[in-house]
Amino acid sequence: MKRISLPREVDPKLKGLRDSAQDILDKCAGQMMGEIEQGLEKHYKSILNVSSADFHKMGIKPITFVRQVLAACFYPSLLNDERLPLDARERARRILGTCAGGSIGSYTVARGIKELHASICDFITKRDGVVPDPDNIYMTNGSQTALIMVLKLLVLSEGSLKTGVLSPVPSYSTFNMGVEAHGGIVVPYYLSEEQGWSIQLKELCRAVHTARMQCNPMVLYVINPGSPTGHVQSKDSIAEVIRFAAEENLFLMVDEVHQDMVYGKGSEFYSYRRVLSEMGPPYSSTIELVSFNSISKTVLGECGLRGGYLEFVNLDPLVIPYIHKFFSTVTWASLGGQIAVDLMLNPPKPNQSSYELYSQEIGSIRSAIRNNAQKILEVLSDLPGISCQPVNGGIFAFPRLHLSQSAIKHAEENQLEPDLLYCLRLLEDEGLCVGAGCVHGQKVETYHIRICLAMQEETMKDVLQRLKGFHLRFIKEFP
Repeated sequence: MKRISLPREVDPKLKGLRDSAQDILDKCAGQMMGEIEQGLEKHYKSILNVSSADFHKMGIKPITFVRQVLAACFYPSLLNDERLPLDARERARRILGTCAGGSIGSYTVARGIKELHASICDFITKRDGVVPDPDNIYMTNGSQTALIMVLKLLVLSEGSLKTGVLSPVPSYSTFNMGVEAHGGIVVPYYLSEEQGWSIQLKELCRAVHTARMQCNPMVLYVINPGSPTGHVQSKDSIAEVIRFAAEENLFLMVDEVHQDMVYGKGSEFYSYRRVLSEMGPPYSSTIELVSFNSISKTVLGECGLRGGYLEFVNLDPLVIPYIHKFFSTVTWASLGGQIAVDLMLNPPKPNQSSYELYSQEIGSIRSAIRNNAQKILEVLSDLPGISCQPVNGGIFAFPRLHLSQSAIKHAEENQLEPDLLYCLRLLEDEGLCVGAGCVHGQKVETYHIRICLAMQEETMKDVLQRLKGFHLRFIKEFP
């Protein structure tokens, strides 16, 4: 097989666009998989795509209880099928009893079905020690949809100064694209890689004060646990960010979709909602924030069902009716996603028949991700030219490539970002597709790759074996 000369085949319109890097990698991976399926012989038998957080695509099995309840909701004849556990059938029967006409094909109210909505309130109360206002909680079609909807509310594209949104680097490229699509200005603040990808107050101050020369910074976007960095904020760090938001009069958008994936030694998840409440007045009664959660990036890994929720805190009472009207007219959460959210937040109890299997499956997934994070650190620490900060939470590792000048020059000659060149060569030589750091943002003259951790441990061994072999050859080729 001839070497894939992607630099020559890339659409010129895409060159230089951050988000195009992943498109290029996905297109190349699909092309190579098709060739292997048609009989092309390679020293590897399949393409391993570990660039995105798709649990089930990577071979992690869905949680049995979740699928059993969903199956009975979609096909009520199963309510009488004793092959399903009694508690799964009872949960499905109870859910259907809340639906108009007893069918999940019915419309729901904008905030979500009341009984399912109550699970969110109970979860927040147990997690934070604060009883939330149900009127401030909305069930959504996943976190991406929720983030974009909130941006529509906050970003002003008209007037002499556009709205500035402080966004971490690295971050989600789709969030930044959403800011720009709605006429806002992305204001980058750089996480400190040398200090475990932590948020630094000095950097936040630099970002907001620099931004005021070109826009009106009004929003601070935070991801905790960090993605793709794996950093977990401490309680003190969260309080520091809240005080900064108060001083600069910033609205907090807090992405907490990885909150049930914290496994680093000494790490613990604290929600911004909880820390804000414990700080007391004036912060607890004045800081405006919205927090997000989702079924896609939790241990359930139900990406395709598209379910999540958001909670507004401390909004002006005069604004709340407008928010409700906006959410009522824009979109309603799919009922399948709402059900999955309920199952995520209200799993089987110890005295129920599904509890043992549910606990085993959840524990197995958590263990695999934790062990995969540790294995990456162990393997990469022994390799020259690559390093990785500790991964304490989330489902990604974000190793740094220390590339030689000859490798960087070769990439420039091919009109590619150096880390994208590395990823393309890795895909071609080893059939391993990882994410390029240029997609998520990084400091100038630093280069990274993104590896998903949500896979079976045997698969991770294969991933690291392919990566190690390629990397040693690459740094030999470009010393």
